[in-house]
Amino acid sequence: MKERIKLLLQSAKEDIKNASVSKELYELRVKYLGRTGAVTELLKGMKDVPKEDKPAIGKLVNDLREDIERAIEESEKQVKAKELEKRLREEEIDVTLPGKALKKGSLHPVNLVRNQLIDAFSGLGFKVFEGPEIELDYYNFQQLNIPEDHPARDMQDTFYITDSILLRTQTSAGQIRCMEKDKPPIKILSPGRVYRSDYDATHSPMFHQMEGLVVDKGITLCDLKGVLEEVCKKVFEADVKTRLRPSYFPFTEPSVEIDVSCCECGGKGCSLCKGTGWIEILGAGMVNRVVLENCDVDPDVYSGFAFGLGLERIAMLKYGIPDIRYFYDNDIRFLKQF
Repeated sequence: MKERIKLLLQSAKEDIKNASVSKELYELRVKYLGRTGAVTELLKGMKDVPKEDKPAIGKLVNDLREDIERAIEESEKQVKAKELEKRLREEEIDVTLPGKALKKGSLHPVNLVRNQLIDAFSGLGFKVFEGPEIELDYYNFQQLNIPEDHPARDMQDTFYITDSILLRTQTSAGQIRCMEKDKPPIKILSPGRVYRSDYDATHSPMFHQMEGLVVDKGITLCDLKGVLEEVCKKVFEADVKTRLRPSYFPFTEPSVEIDVSCCECGGKGCSLCKGTGWIEILGAGMVNRVVLENCDVDPDVYSGFAFGLGLERIAMLKYGIPDIRYFYDNDIRFLKQF
C-alpha cells in the first residue's frame, strides 16, 4: 500500500507539472481527488488493510490528498497568470488608432413631411385622429356617399379581405368614425397608411395620406382656402400662391383641386410644372349633405370642409424626388440625404 501511495503521488505531480491550461488541471483534480478518483479508491481499500496498520496508512493517504491538492493549487496560480497575460496581450487596444464614428439616423422624408404638416395644422387648432387600417366597407365607402354600384369605386382598385372588410383606400373613413362618435364642432387631422392596387413611378400599393375635417356652424369654402393657404406657406415657401379648381368627389359638394405655384420656377413655368406654373397637391371641398346626414349631423345647421393629400406627393415636390418607389427601396444613399 505504501509503495502504491508513493507511485500515485509521483504520477500526480508529473501530470500536474505537464498541465498548461486550467481545463487540464480541472480534469486532473477529478482524476485524483474526485468521487471516483484514485485517492478515493485508496480510501475505499482501507477496509483490507490490517487493523494495526490502518492509522499509519490512513495518515499517508490523507497526506497524499493534501500534497496533490497543494500541487494543483500552486499550478493553478501559475497557469491562470499565464492565461491572463495571454488574454490581455490578445485583447490589447491601440488607443492611437482613429475611433469608429457611430452613424446617426434621421427621419424618413415621409415622416419629415408628416411632422411638418401636423405642426402646421396643430397651430390652427386641429387634433390628430388615427383610425384602423383594416376597415369596413361601410366606413370606407358607403358612409362617404359611395354605395356599391357607385362608379367612383372603379377609381380605387381595392385590397378586399372579405366582401365587407378591406384595407382602407383613404383615411376619410376616420372622419366618419369621428363624426359618429363626437358632435360638432369638429376639427381633426387623420394621417395614416392607405392601400390601393396600383404601382408605377407615381403610385404605390401602400402610401400615406392625411385627411382633414372641420364641421361647425357657418363654415364656408373661404375658410377652407384660408386654412390651406396658411399651411402651404409653412410647408413650402412664405410667398407660395394657391388656387382652387373645380373637381368632383362623392363626399364633397362643391369639390375642388388645390394647386400651389411651382416651387421650382416660382410660377414662371418649367419641366416640373409642365410649363403651367402650378402643381396640384390635394383634393378638397365642402362636406356633402348626404355624408353629414349619414352621421346624424343636421346639414341645415352645420356645414364643413374636408381635404386629403398624399404625403409622398408633398415630399416628392418639396425635396425634388422623381420616383415614389425611392421611398420604399431602403437605399441608404437615398435616405442619408435627409
